[in-house]
Amino acid sequence: MNARERLIVGLDVPTLGEAEQIVSTLGDDILFFKIGYQLVFAGGLEFARDLAQSGKKIFLDMKLLDIDNTVASGVENIVKMGMSMLTLHAYPKAMKAAVEAAKGSDLCLLGVTVLTSMDEQDLIAAGYEYDPHTLVLRRAEQALLAGMGGVVCSAEESAAVRKIVGPGMAIVTPGIRPAGSEKGDQKRVMTPADALKAGSSHLVVARPIVKAPDPKEAARAILAEMDAAL
Repeated sequence: MNARERLIVGLDVPTLGEAEQIVSTLGDDILFFKIGYQLVFAGGLEFARDLAQSGKKIFLDMKLLDIDNTVASGVENIVKMGMSMLTLHAYPKAMKAAVEAAKGSDLCLLGVTVLTSMDEQDLIAAGYEYDPHTLVLRRAEQALLAGMGGVVCSAEESAAVRKIVGPGMAIVTPGIRPAGSEKGDQKRVMTPADALKAGSSHLVVARPIVKAPDPKEAARAILAEMDAAL
């Protein structure tokens, strides 16, 4: 895969109008877009379907978690929408149900390990007994055993996760920040080049592109950095 196939631009904006403008501005430079809660609840599901039908690849970031039948039913309908990637929390039963529901399709199911906005104190407050690194590796192993297409983790864990899941699974990394940009609410971040070298297969970048004065130029700079690292 080249950089264009690996860079996922997060459409983390509040309105469809803003999302449509970003997609139009970026044009053919960007193939892959992430749509999450914020845009989904503003009509983003139909927008996601339309983008997929136009030839774009869509990473639907829903982080599903529910009883097995509910997860499976949701995944079956998402398959019909033509999405390329879908997230669910990396709980073994949910992952197994999703894998069975997506069988025979091209949908890449991603297990979310530990959110990149969380550090050890956040996990302790949430009742976990593991530090982020240990929990990420545990969930990566569970995702592999469940037959998932990949995992979502911080680039800080990419190298260790790659040793567990091998070369075939996707490692999708949020919290990517080009050198000199602000971290925002992310606590575990890395530059695009370093993330690829660490073992990440796909990079999710939102604010450094969508909030840039010139989003197209910002995207091209990140693509160039990624190409140089590949």
